[in-house]
Amino acid sequence: MAAAEEGLFGTDGVRGTANKHPMTAEMALRLGAAAGRFFRRDGASGHRVVIGKDTRLSGYMFENALTAGFASTGMNVLLLGPVPTPAVGMLTISMRADVGVMISASHNPHHDNGIKFFGPDGFKLSDEAEAEIGRLVREGVEPVRAENIGRARRIDDGRFRYGERLKATLPAGQTLAGLKVVIDCANGAAHRTAPEVLWELGAEVIPVGVSPDGFNINQKCGSTDTTLAAETVVAHGADVGICLDGDADRVMIIDESGHVADGDQIMALFAARMARQGRLKGGALVATVMSNLGLERHLEGLGLRLERTRVGDRYVVERMRAGGFNLGGEQSGHIVMTDYATTGDGLLAGLQFLSAMVDSGRRASELTRCFETVPQLLKNVRYRDGQQPLEAAAVRRAIAAAEQRLQGNGRLLIRKSGTEPLVRVMAESEDETLLAEVVGELVAEIEAVV
Repeated sequence: MAAAEEGLFGTDGVRGTANKHPMTAEMALRLGAAAGRFFRRDGASGHRVVIGKDTRLSGYMFENALTAGFASTGMNVLLLGPVPTPAVGMLTISMRADVGVMISASHNPHHDNGIKFFGPDGFKLSDEAEAEIGRLVREGVEPVRAENIGRARRIDDGRFRYGERLKATLPAGQTLAGLKVVIDCANGAAHRTAPEVLWELGAEVIPVGVSPDGFNINQKCGSTDTTLAAETVVAHGADVGICLDGDADRVMIIDESGHVADGDQIMALFAARMARQGRLKGGALVATVMSNLGLERHLEGLGLRLERTRVGDRYVVERMRAGGFNLGGEQSGHIVMTDYATTGDGLLAGLQFLSAMVDSGRRASELTRCFETVPQLLKNVRYRDGQQPLEAAAVRRAIAAAEQRLQGNGRLLIRKSGTEPLVRVMAESEDETLLAEVVGELVAEIEAVV
């Protein structure tokens, strides 16, 4: 099995279909044991891990398997139950844990699941740390003696601790009284926390996607399908809608007319606001190669910079930490504000947006249309395990030809997803006819190969 375990970690931990390699109970146990050994090198007692999860049915299986793996290496396990991913990062620090684990496949459907690791500083692990844990999985880990096995304990107030931290990010005394807010929790990890926090801050709350059954996470709701939330905003005459994904580390904002704003528009608002307040460190926003060219032009007009990274919020955070920046994120809705959190936090970003509405007295529609986007087209091509469509000579020739056609009139980005067996074909150009032709031809070429 060792060969199959090469490249175990993707761009956001280990992810796949539940009960199918690598997302099996056996692998979760081995991952727990390997991570336990990695973070408990000194062999001393008292080491601990916090484990959170979203609302997928398979979360029970992986929670138990990880607990067994960690306990077998002498780690004490603190079980948070369903909490947002950023809560795990926060509680790893506040509970003085050596490692944090989130069991979630984020925005993916219920049949997928994943395992993400956080270090004692609350940040996601580096490639080097993940590679070392992968090596320990392959080679196996010696369990501790019977008297040194770790204990497990339920922590019932984790979401309340997280909620209090979130509320503290707003200015002292500021309330959301007078705002009618639709909150879509994607039937996921924030289905209780998000409505509670908004209500406690004074908002009139209209919750949707708050009835998880183990199967309906991200199903026709949440940040990846905003139709229900947009319809609810309009039907109830709400001021704004906040759409989270299954583990609540992403957000989309819906204005009072039902128009959806993605991460680029939200980041543009936050960057300008923080710069005016003298709080934007380094005069820059960190985002990925997927962010719209219009965002880059908008920031330049404000005298700010856009620092681009490869796709993945962990790479955004790595660049932020290396450069001393405090705002970053992805077009998909990961918004990272390291003044408050160690990873993308959809509910935190939603609260900061509501705070901007209160401060400015402006409507959501006025705050979410910061710049004109350059036309962008993204299409996905699914391939089977083991296939390498981007290595095919015909595909490489088609990519080279597409880049030549777009030269001076746009840009092209083609990459494999780090979380699903997909090739993502994205292009930007102000010539929409050219844009459609280039993407369509490339997708057809890749489909022919797979």
